[in-house]
Amino acid sequence: MNRLALQQLNKAYQSDALEASVYGASPVGLIVMLYEGAISALRKAQGEIARNNYIAKGKLIGKGLDIINGLDTVLNLEKGGEVTANLRELYLYMKHRLGVANLKNDAEILDEVISLLEDLLGAWKQLDKMQGAGQRVGHV
Repeated sequence: MNRLALQQLNKAYQSDALEASVYGASPVGLIVMLYEGAISALRKAQGEIARNNYIAKGKLIGKGLDIINGLDTVLNLEKGGEVTANLRELYLYMKHRLGVANLKNDAEILDEVISLLEDLLGAWKQLDKMQGAGQRVGHV
């Protein structure tokens, strides 16, 4: 994982315990942590919408956007081919939807983005397990 991805992760979390786990994680494990962080932030944002706390909601959606931007930044379009190009398009879509959700205080749009992130998270967790078991996989 490149330095920019680590900076995005540290920016998103800023915790000593997490920092220790970040530097001990595999590159795919870091991606898993990023997805989990984005999902957590967006779920918290939904709670802030319900409480009419729009300042906190905006910060949490911003955190989710920062994480998705970080995930987008580290994509290797040359090595990843069509899968990576599709992932980039999905990240762009999610970023757009989060902008709309933030503007409209729409928790249902956050549900949509969370669902997409959870689907992708499952795939990344499987990839992490495969790598942990020593299986060779392609680059994204």
